[in-house]
Amino acid sequence: MAAAKIKKGDQVVILSGKDKGRTGEVVKAMPREDKVVVSGINVMARHRKPTQENPQGGIERREAPLHISKVAHVTKDGKPTRVRFEERDGKKVRVAVKSGEVING
Repeated sequence: MAAAKIKKGDQVVILSGKDKGRTGEVVKAMPREDKVVVSGINVMARHRKPTQENPQGGIERREAPLHISKVAHVTKDGKPTRVRFEERDGKKVRVAVKSGEVING
């Protein structure tokens, strides 16, 4: 298990699959499983029967997790970039490979 290169709140672009090219914000990061949940991406629908808690029933929509290899961090110009770790001013920080800028967080 590597260090978390993509964290909650990061803007990411989808690299493969039906949502390829779309961008969104990471809502949840699961580093142990190497998965992330991105808002508005990979939305699944689940048909629920009426219950006492939910007497209406209906279709429940929510985002399903994506493997971390299918997403890349987005630079300010909207292009995907890889992330590396560097030590700057005695702190370990995330750095965008393409631009060299420090990624906050």
